[in-house]
Amino acid sequence: MSENQPRVADDQIRDSVRDAYGAIARGDSGCCGGAADGQRVTAVAADRLGYATEDVSAVPEGANLGLGCGNPGAIARMKPGETVLDLGSGAGFDCFLAARAVGPTGHVIGVDMTPDMVSKARKAAQDDGYAHVDFRLGEIEHLPVADGSVDVIISNCVINLSPNKPAVFADAMRVLKPGGRLAIADVVATAEVPADVQRDMAMHCGCIAGAAHIDEVTAMLEQAGFVDIAVTPKDESREFMRDWTPGTDPTDYVVSAEISARKPTVEA
Repeated sequence: MSENQPRVADDQIRDSVRDAYGAIARGDSGCCGGAADGQRVTAVAADRLGYATEDVSAVPEGANLGLGCGNPGAIARMKPGETVLDLGSGAGFDCFLAARAVGPTGHVIGVDMTPDMVSKARKAAQDDGYAHVDFRLGEIEHLPVADGSVDVIISNCVINLSPNKPAVFADAMRVLKPGGRLAIADVVATAEVPADVQRDMAMHCGCIAGAAHIDEVTAMLEQAGFVDIAVTPKDESREFMRDWTPGTDPTDYVVSAEISARKPTVEA
């Protein structure tokens, strides 16, 4: 964005995102090709994001709102007994799948800044007996999670929504154990996002306007101290992302990507 064009304030972005996703949790609206509450996301839709058909039926009713842009669990290599943290856990879909992967000896923590999402996820966990899944209200830039306590961090189409992505990655580094890893599905920019799109709150909430360029994501991860960084664009995501903004084609400048990285075993 050029210097003579006003920058959208961070708190305005957070407030708009919180309001938008609160409405989704309450069933007042859908987003990004997803469903409003009470509308079951189909196996076909989940398949487009990389989930297996059985994943859709394995989670509590209403947990899958179809808001992702990939399947972080497919790259996370989660093991029984591990502690998993989901950044922007929403209604809990990826958390409940992670709970199956880590088993009863593992622990899954979901963090989301939207009270309605956290309440929805907590109710689903209680109703379906997910005793080893814990949903916490908080911002992903300031995680309510202890230092060095997490084996794996997952996230699905959320970090692009943050106006302070370096803080997200810095706090992710803080809470990971030495050797811990990131497994993220997110939207990244492949070209400059138009200035009018960057100023559009609906496009921010729709996971378009806040996307950082691939090179910027890599640089932010390096600055936070991560190693073994890989940002892999998923060209096939263009097919479903075209449905996110009727009348325009955001895939001219954004695409979904798989992002992986690791905290060094021995810190520098």
